[in-house]
Amino acid sequence: MYDAGKIIFGLIIFVILFSSPIWLNLAGNPGYKPDIKYPVNEKECIAPREYMNHNHMEILNDWRDKVVRADIRFYNQNAKPFLIDGKPAEMSLTHTCLKCHSNKSEFCDRCHNFLAVKPYCWECHVTPEEVQK
Repeated sequence: MYDAGKIIFGLIIFVILFSSPIWLNLAGNPGYKPDIKYPVNEKECIAPREYMNHNHMEILNDWRDKVVRADIRFYNQNAKPFLIDGKPAEMSLTHTCLKCHSNKSEFCDRCHNFLAVKPYCWECHVTPEEVQK
């Protein structure tokens, strides 16, 4: 092996380049979060903000399944986290969520773009009109 040094050097460079996305991700800024504009009156939300930040997609998927497949449009009175002012929440992205979260670019898009997530909500739902202030 006359070129062992060159081969080993080449393998090291290959491993570094191949694993660079992992190293760059570890070296990133973990404290950065996008600036999301939340609605002023969050008391009317179906669940606390922290819960919704992490679980909104599961809720929306559950709503879709119940509304489309079982024709259940409201949570019953015993469904504790899904009540708005003591009334059952309508399982509707348009009639429940988008009443407060109407500015898609300042609310939905900022977080989804930061996480590189492409939700498929807007394949069926109409994109909400941006509210002019």
